Parts: sequence; structure tokens; C-alpha cells
Amino acid sequence: MDEEIKRHFAASGGTYGSPRITQDLRAGGWQLPENTVARRMAELGLAGRRPKRPRSLTRQGKRPAAPDMVRRKFDAVAPDVWCGDVTQIDTDEGKLYLATVEGLFSRRLLGYAMSEHHDAALTCLAADGCGHAGW
Repeated sequence: MDEEIKRHFAASGGTYGSPRITQDLRAGGWQLPENTVARRMAELGLAGRRPKRPRSLTRQGKRPAAPDMVRRKFDAVAPDVWCGDVTQIDTDEGKLYLATVEGLFSRRLLGYAMSEHHDAALTCLAADGCGHAGW
């Protein structure tokens, strides 16, 4: 039994825990409770990796928040009132970030940029697409 547990654990790249190893063993004809597999794995020093917790990109910082220039009124009555957003898109090749700038008066997309990094350079690139390169 120990050799089978080691084989399935190695085949998983060291990521499977006792529930998944038990499932694989049962598919192979073994009749074992999950607790037995967990105990044997602990004695063999095998431990599966826990899935990574997703971390939030928005955290409370030490600096004060930027002033709300629009005052949460998104019904602009004149041009030159813009807003922006950064969205995380999960792809097969990793995370992709899309930054956009929208004119609240015209409701048109004024600029956008994509990057593998969520940083100020990304938002500046999106704003540069609006024709204001001095940002």
C-alpha cells in the first residue's frame, strides 16, 4: 500500500493530498478509508500542497486615498470628465491586466492598455491612448 501511495503522490507532482490519493487508489481496486491513507502519508512524510489563496490587489495603504473629483456623479454634462478601471483577466498563460479610460460624457472608450503587470505604468499607457502623453 505504501508503494502505491508513493507512486500516486509522485505522479501528481507532490500536490495530491489524502482525499485525492484515496480516490486514485479506489479507482485502482483498493478499498481503503481516507483516514488510513492520511495516516500512512503522514508517516511517510508526504503532504500535498494546499491551493494558493488568491490575494487581493486592493489593500488599505498608509497613504490617504485620492480625492473623489467626480463626487460619485457619473452623469457628466460636459466633456473632459473621465474614469478608468483595471481588470484582471485569467488566461491559460497567466494573468493579464486590462486598463481602460472612458469618457463619462460621450460614454466612449478613450484608451486602453494590456500588461502582465498591475502597476502605474499600465494606467499611464491607457491614458496615453487618449492623446495626453504628459501623464
